[in-house]
Amino acid sequence: MIVPLAHVLILAGIIFALGLACVIAWRTNVIMMLIGIEIMLNAAMLVAVGGSRLWGATDGQVFALMIMAMTSAEVSLALALVVYLHRRKKTVNADEFDSMKG
Repeated sequence: MIVPLAHVLILAGIIFALGLACVIAWRTNVIMMLIGIEIMLNAAMLVAVGGSRLWGATDGQVFALMIMAMTSAEVSLALALVVYLHRRKKTVNADEFDSMKG
């Protein structure tokens, strides 16, 4: 059974909205912001794969694999940054990390 592209786009829109809501609702928690960004990237991958299935090309699937590689690198660097900042400030509250402000 083939899933219609409209259903894929609706699901991706819902997933993207949930990721955006996560980023907006937990703006102060760095870890929850990272999780929200990952959810939004997963929605973008779903659209790319759905589009590539519709048009019969593998470009979207290759793009999804590239996004997976990029997000794995992003997660490792971001979590290392969160661990460093937690050791330095003893919190993951994003409002506490304002040392770059004038």
